[in-house]
Amino acid sequence: MENSKNYHDEQNNINTMRMREVLDTLPSFCKQFFRGIQEYTSSRTRLAYAYDLRVFFEFLHAKNSICSAMEIPKFPITLLDQITREDIEEYMDYISLYEKDGKQYTNDERGKKRKLSALKSFYNFFFQSEQIKTNPAALVPLPKQHEKEIVKLDIDEVAILLDQVEDGTKLTKSQLRYHEKTKIRDVALVTLLLGTGIRVSECVGLDINDVDFNNNGIKIRRKGGYETVVYFGDEVADALHDYLEKRYHMIPLEGHENALFLSLQNRRITVRAVENLVKKYAATVTSLKKITPHKLRSTYGTSLYQETGDIYLVADVLGHKDVNTTRKHYATQEDYRKRQAAKAVRLREKL
Repeated sequence: MENSKNYHDEQNNINTMRMREVLDTLPSFCKQFFRGIQEYTSSRTRLAYAYDLRVFFEFLHAKNSICSAMEIPKFPITLLDQITREDIEEYMDYISLYEKDGKQYTNDERGKKRKLSALKSFYNFFFQSEQIKTNPAALVPLPKQHEKEIVKLDIDEVAILLDQVEDGTKLTKSQLRYHEKTKIRDVALVTLLLGTGIRVSECVGLDINDVDFNNNGIKIRRKGGYETVVYFGDEVADALHDYLEKRYHMIPLEGHENALFLSLQNRRITVRAVENLVKKYAATVTSLKKITPHKLRSTYGTSLYQETGDIYLVADVLGHKDVNTTRKHYATQEDYRKRQAAKAVRLREKL
């Protein structure tokens, strides 16, 4: 229907409204930066940058004698030239653990890297446009991030997970109460995540007409806003067929008519709801691994790489813009394949 809300446009509208609220709390010259990066960043990325920059300016306001005398929105752009490398290093130390409105916040290596990256982009923008003379952020190295081993489900765990989604034998009594109503949807959803490796945001954004059974493909919108088609196998097709038989008899709320996956309230299912349902079923399979929708994506990526050995294919299917991102994540599997290659070539037969 014409009046049905497009999920991605709706999310952009929400992010735009939030962005305006955050911008009101930042120095007025920040608006230039966000206009400057608008063409090549998503609304979600810009909002994340805005939140990170707000932490930086709040730090300056609380800890810097020059800044504490004025309100943050009134900070002049000349302030950026007064900030030193040492100030930024102190900021990096500060965000390890800080308090705001009575609540404690922490940042690990990943969080620190993201916040410093935002600050580097911010400083670089004004430095390159010759509005400031110094670029202290460029002098502070990004924190070294220790790569964690990929958490994924083993083949037998995948089978057990799907069995649990279907029959729910290990669910609690209160969980079983809703299970009958949602199990066909949940089987389709979890099977789709495991069978395509799509992101949870891409999954919840699917509309009914994005599914093409003639070619066994789904049209999704990737990070960055571009559309692509991801193909699925027969198991995913069967699960989607079963769900759509039920879905066509459901009456969605106004504005949610086109949504593929609906909640019990007949609204488009949310990212949080998918995260919760994956967590619920995964808890019945393994207590040693923290399984999230992203871990189902890792499970798919690992299986695809083990089957094909083609890192470029894995990068393309997962929607990684840079193959080095994929290679970094699947380095362990790559090393394993190299070791197998060493054993595959025999120079002399053993006597």
